[in-house]
Amino acid sequence: MHDEAASHYVDMIDQTTLGHSFIKNQFNKTPRAGWQIDPFGHSAVQAYLLGAELGFDSVHFARIDYQDRAKRKGDKSLEVVWRGSKTFGSSSQIFANAFPRHYSAPDGFNFEVSNDFQPVQDNPLLFDYNVEQRVNDFIAAALAQANVTRTNHIMWTMGDDFQYQYAESWFKQMDKFIHYVNKDGRMNTLYSTPSIYTDAKNAANESWPLKIDDYFPYADSPNAYWTGYFTSRPALKRYIRMLSGYYLAARQLEFLGGGKFTGISTFSLADSLGTAQHHDAVTGTAKQHTTNDYAKRLSIGATEAEAVVNSALSCLTTSNSGNQCATSDLKLSQCQLLNISFCPSSEEDIPENKSLVVVTYNPLGWSRTEVIRIPVNDSNFVIQDSDGNIVEGQYIPLDNSTINLRNFYTKAYLGGSPKQAPMYWLLFQASVPPLGWNTYFISKVAVKGKTGNGYISVMESPQNTTIEVGPGNLKMSFSVISGQLQRMFNSKTGADIPIQQSYLWYGSSQGDIDTQASGAYIFRPNGSPPNVISRSVPLKVIYGPLVDEVHQQFSPWIYQVTRLYKDTEHAEVEFTIGPIPTDDGIGKEVITRMTANMATNKVFFTDSNGRDFLKRVRDYREDWNLTVTQPAAGNYYPINLGIFTMDEKSEFSVLVDRAVGGASITDGEVELMLHRRMLHDDGRGVGEPLDETVCVEDKCEGLTVRGNYYMNINQLGTGAQWRRITGQAVYSPLLLAFTMDNMEDWKASHLLKATSMSSNYSLPLNVALITLQVLDDGSVLLRLAHLYEAGEDAEHSTMAQVELKKMFPGKMIKELKETNLSANQEKSEMRRLKWNIEGGNGEEPSPIRGTPVNNSTLIVELGPMEIRTFLLKF
Repeated sequence: MHDEAASHYVDMIDQTTLGHSFIKNQFNKTPRAGWQIDPFGHSAVQAYLLGAELGFDSVHFARIDYQDRAKRKGDKSLEVVWRGSKTFGSSSQIFANAFPRHYSAPDGFNFEVSNDFQPVQDNPLLFDYNVEQRVNDFIAAALAQANVTRTNHIMWTMGDDFQYQYAESWFKQMDKFIHYVNKDGRMNTLYSTPSIYTDAKNAANESWPLKIDDYFPYADSPNAYWTGYFTSRPALKRYIRMLSGYYLAARQLEFLGGGKFTGISTFSLADSLGTAQHHDAVTGTAKQHTTNDYAKRLSIGATEAEAVVNSALSCLTTSNSGNQCATSDLKLSQCQLLNISFCPSSEEDIPENKSLVVVTYNPLGWSRTEVIRIPVNDSNFVIQDSDGNIVEGQYIPLDNSTINLRNFYTKAYLGGSPKQAPMYWLLFQASVPPLGWNTYFISKVAVKGKTGNGYISVMESPQNTTIEVGPGNLKMSFSVISGQLQRMFNSKTGADIPIQQSYLWYGSSQGDIDTQASGAYIFRPNGSPPNVISRSVPLKVIYGPLVDEVHQQFSPWIYQVTRLYKDTEHAEVEFTIGPIPTDDGIGKEVITRMTANMATNKVFFTDSNGRDFLKRVRDYREDWNLTVTQPAAGNYYPINLGIFTMDEKSEFSVLVDRAVGGASITDGEVELMLHRRMLHDDGRGVGEPLDETVCVEDKCEGLTVRGNYYMNINQLGTGAQWRRITGQAVYSPLLLAFTMDNMEDWKASHLLKATSMSSNYSLPLNVALITLQVLDDGSVLLRLAHLYEAGEDAEHSTMAQVELKKMFPGKMIKELKETNLSANQEKSEMRRLKWNIEGGNGEEPSPIRGTPVNNSTLIVELGPMEIRTFLLKF
């Protein structure tokens, strides 16, 4: 079972496709039911995308909020028809079965060999013969459950975690109960499946309550909100998200490079990423040694995928024809620790008559221009693009936070001491065509006395009371006195919002009142307001032609760099948090809080697995009258793409680079939990505190986490384009590969710039290519996703068209089959049960969906939020 809070929808699709492919190949079966019994809350995307769009009729689960369950048991609404998508409505609805209790057997009917249970004693010669009594017990328990659901069909889940160690003890008793209960005649009992159960419910012709939105957040008692795991183990969450985007790009290159490469493939990464979606993996709720194993498997998969990428780029760039991958001995390398400035390829001294060759690959379906940052040891370089044009560069000295991170973590990761830290970050703009690459050359200035074409930035301590930064349309002003953000404004759009940003920490409850501590699963503050880490922040500024930076030291363990790039409409905030101090005996849950001068009326919006945005209202639940017991933890929601809020004239949006928890605890405020370190276990199964440490030789310290979030302001109703386009860029960054060669020799023997699509063609800006993969049988799996919901954006919430002939020029598509989402059945074979809705189906507009693809034109239409999956043969 994949998680439903911390997993990205692309990962959920990939993992499900991998599993369904195995089932199809091994058993020739197509599942009809989702069995999500243990994830800690349930997402709207799971319902409609990983449910109805797979061809599922039903989804079954145990964990819903304790208040929600009590209400649903009272009005027999545990089982519902769930419409998770506002865009698709009833066309993607699914029958959802929430169990009346946990996913264990009813009390008195757990037959685990180690349990003390009362067996059916059916030998009448024995003193304790009890068939009649046990049959009556069974029927009483069944009737009790029947009283909280509809129709005369009920489901018993016979088992639990770590059960069936001796299966005979279970089956012996179940066989007897089935025999004697059926013989009694009052009830019919059978071994069943979720699909048989769902068919029986459907055949009863009952009317069912309607459920919309999702089942977050989840609490199992008044002080136990399972919202801590939205953030737990943030480094693992980032590693998974980074490799998710990398896997998407690697599969593209595997296809473009002509298929499988000898001895290497992307399967190992697919397998480890699929495993990492488990509801106790990406959630950060496994023991430390188990988490280490997840990370190890991911690392092995990443190493193999890196070899595929290097091989594919080598042969693609060596081919001057552009449509046939040539065999190449070229050795490219990549830098997986670039975020802490470790990149041996760019740090090496560049010999005379040679250049550092930077091949940039763009996995998006449209062209992009972005600033690249690489560490270098000199400032005397000339940067040239593939056309020989001089490219402007900017040099920024490395800050002490980065140097310290590099020194400690390269030892931790690589087992050896790194070279001395590089002197500068070198920044330059790269423009890369869609689904293609471009080449840049970095050369030392050969003439003595001549300098390179870069601008060397200097870190300044400002003297005025207020400073303004931003080389483009977006500006930010900071108070030099407090060192903190005051205002964001955009000269192009006119958006202008007073806003303050700071770091705080919630003290973690130790469980000293009712034994419920904060832990890997549960976020429970100790009752005190969050502590402001610093009200006066030392501030330094860097100006330059490509980027302005504001460096803030909030504490010895929190460092922040805010970057405003020349041609972007947002601020990129890089945070470095850790080691979180615990010598005061208090666990800490660290947040960044952005407070805008906006009247938001308790409303904010968070994404569902990176796909739809759902409306949230503080201290409110759509399905029941909420009793507020935890005002902070009970208002936290999972975030995979972003969070935004609005008032009558403006929108304020924040995007993230990994799964986190977030909330708006007061009007105008957005907070993200970025890191957690606890001293106590929360009693939900991990069995150890969430206290991550990293050791180098005999020195161990708490985990330090580095990451980014992205802030944007817009006029009301215009923020969706930024959220969707920037979200794609964050998920699928430019991929960089390096080598050293003579520039002229390289130009003479390599293809410097190309797109795999027709020249001058790109995907529409509302469509993403989320899968392009060569399968074992040689066919190609293609998925295209519309990025916008119905009504989300006036320009882009419209029908889009993709021309496959232009996507794959020079290739003849001999066969095209449209399939369900996981590609285990043709779309034309999908059948969906019809359900009656309590109170009638109501009037709803028909969703816009693309029509079947014409085999002559090969144009794919996509309506808002539509994902279409195809199997191609060339």
